[in-house]
This record gives sequence, C-alpha cells and structure tokens, in this order.
Amino acid sequence: MKYNLLTILGPTATGKTGLAAHVAAKINGEVISADSRQVYRGMDLGTGKDYGDYFVDGVEVPSHLVDIEAAGVHYNVYRFQTDFINVFGEIQGRNKFPVLCGGSGLYLEAVLKNYRLIEVPPNKELRKELEGKSLEELTEILKAMKPELHNDTDVETDRRAIRAIEIEKYYAEHPQEDSEMPNIQSLNIGIDFDRNIRRERITKRLKQRLDEGMLDEVQRLLDSGLTPEQLIYYGLEYKFLTLHLIGELSFDEMFSKLEIAIHQFAKRQMTWFRGMEKRGTKIHWVNGHLPMEEKVEEVIRLLKS
Repeated sequence: MKYNLLTILGPTATGKTGLAAHVAAKINGEVISADSRQVYRGMDLGTGKDYGDYFVDGVEVPSHLVDIEAAGVHYNVYRFQTDFINVFGEIQGRNKFPVLCGGSGLYLEAVLKNYRLIEVPPNKELRKELEGKSLEELTEILKAMKPELHNDTDVETDRRAIRAIEIEKYYAEHPQEDSEMPNIQSLNIGIDFDRNIRRERITKRLKQRLDEGMLDEVQRLLDSGLTPEQLIYYGLEYKFLTLHLIGELSFDEMFSKLEIAIHQFAKRQMTWFRGMEKRGTKIHWVNGHLPMEEKVEEVIRLLKS
C-alpha cells in the first residue's frame, strides 16, 4: 500500500467519525481525532463526541486525542501536531493503520502539509528593539530572514510583522527544536452532502443534542468552577448555551443564533477544504448519501489503488 495514513474530513454533521471507525475496523486501524474541542473532558455533547460511533459490530475501535485535557485549558495546533506525531508512531509500532478524522482544517493541514510548528516564547528585548520601526522596515527585516513570504498576513500589521520576526529569530537560534514530522503519505477522503441536506442534518443534530441534555452539560461545567467567559471562548454551542444560562438570551434566541452560527461554521469548513485543494492537497469526495457499507468499500478501494 502506498499510503501510511487515511484522513477522513468534512464539515460538521456529515458522519466522519462513523465512517472512520468502520473503515478502521476493516483495515486493522485506530482513529486519531483532529478536532480542536474534542480534546476536552466533560465537553461531550457540545463538541459532538459520538462515542457510539466508535463501536462497530459491538467492538470498540481504539481512538486517540479525545478527552486528553481538562476543560478550561487552551489547547492549540502546536500541541496537536506534537501529540499527533507521538500517537502516529505508537499506532504504527503496533502494526495498526492510523486513520485521522476531523473537521478542524488547520489541525488537518498541520499534519498533511507538515507545518513547521514550534512554540515560540515572547522575546521582550527584540520587541523593544523593533518598537517604533515602520511596517515597511519590519517587512524588509523579515524578508532578509525569510526571503519567500508565503503568508501575507505576517506583514499586515506592525504587531504581526514583529511576531513573525520573533519566530524566525527563534527558529534560527533553536534549529534542534524543529518538529520531526514523519513522512506522511495520506489518502484524503471528504464526505460530501448537498448544502441543503447538510443544513437539515445540522438542525436535526442540534435538536437531538439539546434533547439529550446539552444544556445540563454546560451547566455542569459552570458548576465545576469554569467561568462564563471561559466557556464562551470555545464558541458555538458553549457560547450560546452559556449566554442562555446566564440570562442574556432566551431559549428561542439561543437556538436561532446557534443554528445560524453552526451553518456558517460548516460553510467556513468547506471553504477551508476547498482552499486545501487549491494548495495542493488531493481530496477524494465520497457521496455522503451512500449506505455505510458502500462508503467503506469505496474508501478501501481507493486505499488499495
């Protein structure tokens, strides 16, 4: 097989986890979650942890990078890439096949494009030295350190340019800290639904999770000592349900605003995935309407091709 990773991606509410688990069960695999919020313990319904999806014919498919952090901690893409490298190696060491699954585009691309991610601390002396320089001057300094500027946002503002210079200086002084990403050869599968169907699935799932106790989950998190501000930071379900629980939104207002926000989020996810394709990542889109068995067969056929 020419691949050493299977990646299953797609916007929210498209059944990624179920497909990943079913394929993993067929190919002696284990699932690695690429979801920026499912890492948190106690944040289950709001992040869409469908634990039941990991069971295939009554047997649980092993999963990783779910429930690894306490709610309130700020997990980030650097941490994810580091954790992925470790888990990927462990799975291969057990002669299992890694299946990456998620909808967080930046997390997925950090693996598939091998982003160079190092946790760079602030350099107060350098910041003081650069203070007062114009954006043009800062841009020239950055170009001298990094001749090819692939990311124009690095020089959108003085603050961003200073941070970019700070990062490049740290890289130059600490080359040994470069992340050693394994050689990834991934088959990338996207789950495709018509936009209107996707919207219907999102609304149906939102109602289902509210019926299952999502409001109670958020209340438990507040009761555990997390502040409303901490929960609002996580956005979407946690933002709007918290605003309802603290009396700033009625239930109907909460539902309406949250429904719209999730639809917008799914649209942004698709925009990111299309951007990944433009940046050179090949994605094979599978019809989400197909029965599970047919989707699994299609994925395995592509893996073996």
